[in-house]
Amino acid sequence: MSDTHTPTPSTRPALEVDVVMRREPVDGPMARWQPWRWVLADVLLHATPDETNLLDADTEHEPQAVEPVNAAGADPRASHWLFPRHRVELFRDDAEGYYLNLSSPNPCFWVFWRADDERLLDGEPMAVPQIVTLSYHDAGRWLDAQERVDQVPAPDEVVDWLRAFVDTTYVPEPKKRKRPESFKPLTDRFGNPVRISTDKRRGPPPGA
Repeated sequence: MSDTHTPTPSTRPALEVDVVMRREPVDGPMARWQPWRWVLADVLLHATPDETNLLDADTEHEPQAVEPVNAAGADPRASHWLFPRHRVELFRDDAEGYYLNLSSPNPCFWVFWRADDERLLDGEPMAVPQIVTLSYHDAGRWLDAQERVDQVPAPDEVVDWLRAFVDTTYVPEPKKRKRPESFKPLTDRFGNPVRISTDKRRGPPPGA
C-alpha cells in the first residue's frame, strides 16, 4: 500500500499567493502613541492555478522574516514578514465583483488583515493577513464592517487569468426598459391632470 498522498483537486479556479507585511516606524508627534505601524508591502504569486490544484491548502501561514527586494531604498528600521500560501479562489456567483476589479485603472489584490494577539513581535501583536481576494464586492463588505483592508496591483498574469474567468461567467444584468414618454400622465400648464374623453363627438364640428 502506497503512502503517497494525492491532494483532492479544487472544484473552483484558484491560485496561491504569499503576502508580505511591513512593520515600519512612525515619525513625528504620532510616534508618542504609536511608535510602529503595519502596512501591506506586496502580494507575490506562490503557485499558478495548475500548481495550486495539486496542493493541499495551508491553514497555518507561518510568518517568515524576509528582506525587501529593493533593500537599498528600504528604511533600515523596518522589517518585512512573509505569510505564505494564501489561497485565492474564484466564485461564479461573484463574477460581477471580479468584473468591477478588472474595470478599474489598476486591477489589484485586496488583503484583509488583523492584529493578532497570539503572534507577537517585540511584545506587540503582528499584523496577520486573513483573506486575499480579487473581488471588489469582498473588499467593499470588509470596509463597510470597519475592517483593515489594503491593496496592491495584481501582476499581468493574474489579471489575464481573472479576465478569462470573467469572460466565461459574467453576464451583465439587463438594463430596465425606460418607460415611453407617451405613457406619462398628461397635465395642463398648471400641473393638474388632464382627462381625455374617448367618447365620439356629437353635433357639428367646431367652426361649422
